[in-house]
Amino acid sequence: MRTLVGAFFVLFSIACLAETDSGLGVVYDSSPKPSRDFSQLLKKAAKGDSRAQFRVGLAYESGSGVAQNYSEAARWYRTAADHGDAGAQNNLGTLYLRGLGVSSDSTEAVRWYLRAASQGVPAAENNLASMYANGTGVPRDDARAVMWYRKAADKGFPPAQAALAFMYAAGRGVTQDDKTALAFYRKAAEKGYGPAESNLATMYWNGQGTAADSTEAARWYTRAARRGLAGAQVALGTMYLRGVGVSRDAGAAFDLLRKAARQGSAEAENEIGMAYLRGDGVPRDPAAAQHWLDKAAEDGSPEARVSLQNMYGQSAPPVSSGTVGPSSVSDVVQSFQTRQSPALTPQP
Repeated sequence: MRTLVGAFFVLFSIACLAETDSGLGVVYDSSPKPSRDFSQLLKKAAKGDSRAQFRVGLAYESGSGVAQNYSEAARWYRTAADHGDAGAQNNLGTLYLRGLGVSSDSTEAVRWYLRAASQGVPAAENNLASMYANGTGVPRDDARAVMWYRKAADKGFPPAQAALAFMYAAGRGVTQDDKTALAFYRKAAEKGYGPAESNLATMYWNGQGTAADSTEAARWYTRAARRGLAGAQVALGTMYLRGVGVSRDAGAAFDLLRKAARQGSAEAENEIGMAYLRGDGVPRDPAAAQHWLDKAAEDGSPEARVSLQNMYGQSAPPVSSGTVGPSSVSDVVQSFQTRQSPALTPQP
C-alpha cells in the first residue's frame, strides 16, 4: 500500500496582490516585472506608499532589478507590514521562519502570518495552518490547522485544498473520511497542483475513497511525474516495470527511475538495484544491483539495507568506494531502446 505524502512546510510567498470584486487578495503565480526605474520605485516607497514598499522588499528578496539582499527585503517588508500590507506581512513571516535577513524566529513568523491571514490572504492562511499542523512557533493544534486550511481551500487555493485532503485522509483535526479527502485532492489536482496529482493517484492505487483503479492511478502519476515529482516518477516507473495500469515498458520505467534517482530518491535507487538483482526488465547483474543498493542504503533506504544483508549475510558490505556496473541508468535505457517501445519522456 502506497503512502500519502503530506507537505505542511510548502510555505508560500506572495509575488503580487490584486483586489477582486470580493475584496480578497489574489495570489499570482508569476513575479511582477522588474521596475524599469528602481530608483523611482524606491522614492515612492520612501514617501510612504505601502504598495511600493512591498515591491521594493520583493525586489530585494528575489534579486529582481536590484542585487539580492535579504536584510533590505526584511526592512522594507516590515515597513509595508506596519502599514497593514498583507503581502508584506506574509512574506516577512516567511523570512523569519527561514532566517533570511533576520534571526530565525518561528514565533515571530506565526505573528506575521496571523496578521496577513486575518486579512483573508489564502497564502497566509495556508502558511499559518501549516505552522499549527507542525507545531512550529505554536503548540500543535490540528483543529486550528484545519480551520485555516479550510479558509484558504474555500478560496480555491490548491495547496490548502491538498493539505486539507491530507488531514481528512489522516483523520487529523477532523473525522477520518477518505471520500472527502479524494474530493479535495481532485479539486487541487484539476488545477495542476503536482503534490495533489500524486496523492490522488495514490488514492486510486490504494482504493481509498474510491474503487482501486491502476489505470486512473497511472494517469495522475503521469501528470505529477511530468512536473518533476520524484515520488510520482518512482511510482509510475515501477508500474511500467511491472506492466500494471500501463503497458510494460522497461525503457520508460528506467527513464523515470533515473529522473527520480537524480533528485536523490533512495526509493528510486532501491528499485533500480532490485531490478538488477531480480533481472526484472534488465539482465540480472549482481554487481550493478550492489552499486544501486549501496547508493540507496547510503541515502537512507531501509529496504536496500535489508536487501544487501540478504545478499551478503547479516552484515551488509560497506558502501562501494568505486563505481560498480553502469555509471548511470541511461546506460540501461540505451540497451533497451532497440527492442522496447519508445520510452516516455516526462518533462523535467
